[in-house]
Order: sequence, then structure tokens, then C-alpha cells
Amino acid sequence: MRLFIWVLVNALALAAATWLLRGITLTADTEGARVVTLVLVALVFGVVNAVVRPVVKLLSLPFIILTLGLLIFVINALMLLLTSWLSGQLALGFHVDGFLTAIVGALVVMVATWILEVLLPGER
Repeated sequence: MRLFIWVLVNALALAAATWLLRGITLTADTEGARVVTLVLVALVFGVVNAVVRPVVKLLSLPFIILTLGLLIFVINALMLLLTSWLSGQLALGFHVDGFLTAIVGALVVMVATWILEVLLPGER
């Protein structure tokens, strides 16, 4: 159940980023196809965040400390760009146009995820 909620929260956060930013696109013909694509992209995003992100954060820990944590925003943007690339390889129809869009998109996803986790009941 926790995995389902986690994927749903990621899908809603990615939908918010897609809706708010012109540089993040989701191509699908129907609303049902968009929902399925968002869920699949949320799964890819979750795998990237679960597997790649901890390794990158560990390897860049001295730089994270040196920049007082601001490098976390860059790492989150890179994870969103990696998700976009993997989605392109899997023909999912999710694309992020450039690094600046990825930074703002990562910020939107981070805030939306935080808000949804606060609003949803469950264990913390």
C-alpha cells in the first residue's frame, strides 16, 4: 500500500511540474493515456531516486557540505533529467527541455511531494 501511495504522490508531483512548466512535456493522446504515462514515469522516477540518487549524494557529500546543501538542487535536477532520458529510451513521452527547466521542475516536484506527504495520512 505504501508503494502505491508513493507512486501516486510522485505522479501527482510530476503532473504539477508538467502543468506549471512549459519546458516539461508529457505527450499522450487521451487523458487515460496521460495518467498511465504519468504513473509509469513516476515509477521510473522512483527507481532513479531509490538507486542512483543515494550513490550520487554519497559521492558528492563533500561538495554538498561545501555548498551548504545547495548542490542537492542540482542533484535533484540531474535525477529529473535522467528520468527524462530514461523515459525517452522507454518511449514514455515525458521530456524535460534543458538544465534550467530541470532545476525549476525539481523544485516544483520537491515542494509538491512535500505538500502531498503532509496532507496524506499515514506513517511518517
